[in-house]
Amino acid sequence: MATKAPIMVTCPRCGALTPFTPQNNWRPFCSKRCKLIDLGDWAAERYRVPQAPESSSEDEPPDT
Repeated sequence: MATKAPIMVTCPRCGALTPFTPQNNWRPFCSKRCKLIDLGDWAAERYRVPQAPESSSEDEPPDT
């Protein structure tokens, strides 16, 4: 029986191809270094989740 080739994914940090298997402790990253750099970017708030703009009461017409 032939062994199945591992699924290869692109490292979100550096773009290198890396196997997405349980043996890759840093998946989906290629290395511990890339994983820690990405974590640091989140901690430094370089990534943001977009939010809908808050509506202001000044934008609404008055109730009559």
